[in-house]
Amino acid sequence: MNMAGPETNDHLARYSRQIVYGEFGLAGQQALAAGKAVIIGVGGLGTWLAEMLARAGVGSLRLVDDDKVDLTNIHRQGLYDESNASAGATKVQAAAERLQRLNAQVSVDPVIARVDRHNIKRIVKDADVILDGTDNFHTRYLINDVSVKTSRPWVFAGVIGCQGQTMTIVPGQTPCLRCVLDAAPAPREQENARNFGVLGPVVAAIASIQACEAIKILSGKSDRISRRLVKLDLWDNTIQTIDLAETGPSPDCTCCGRRVFEYLHPQDHKPKH
Repeated sequence: MNMAGPETNDHLARYSRQIVYGEFGLAGQQALAAGKAVIIGVGGLGTWLAEMLARAGVGSLRLVDDDKVDLTNIHRQGLYDESNASAGATKVQAAAERLQRLNAQVSVDPVIARVDRHNIKRIVKDADVILDGTDNFHTRYLINDVSVKTSRPWVFAGVIGCQGQTMTIVPGQTPCLRCVLDAAPAPREQENARNFGVLGPVVAAIASIQACEAIKILSGKSDRISRRLVKLDLWDNTIQTIDLAETGPSPDCTCCGRRVFEYLHPQDHKPKH
């Protein structure tokens, strides 16, 4: 493989097995190294996403979470260990330290914060892609709002039990989350790992799809993104895909059609008395 010189060889040698993949190549690796991903939520999905992107050579990762590592996290949250739980370490700091040991070439920015409408625009302002590691629909709709408003791609995902789903959203090209699911389930219907359980392998499987979609975007291969909503059930051994390629953004969608950002700017949509 012909590279620019000894320094380039040293820098890129670790990525040789993915560079040799023809559709990715040296240009893809160089673009990936210049890219920035923001991961919102550094739990099950977020830890696997961060690790895979760091190993692949993404230029910069911003990790956003306000939680601390707990022993119950470790079975599905790949960057943490028992020492992190014993110390009560913050997730983003423990993740950042682990990622720097995995790949010192990657810039890691740990942000201890709970994402809300007041800080999300600042958090994603320089992102090339936003990745969903969250566990609630309110935050996902907030991400969707800021994604559509600022034209930043994001990859939605959710996991519960042994089921997971994911879809890639490129504003102006694909349906947004609210095109597919306009209203969030009621809070009592929003299952989570604490009360419904989750098996670790399905988290890693969904995060793998998310990470590959992010790599396509960051490496300049956005034409190769999935145009489907993918659903997996690894216990019942089923894979379901819903083709979104023919639909595109819906003109009737609250968010990307009518440009109403009610999660980002709720004060503009309060009932008037």
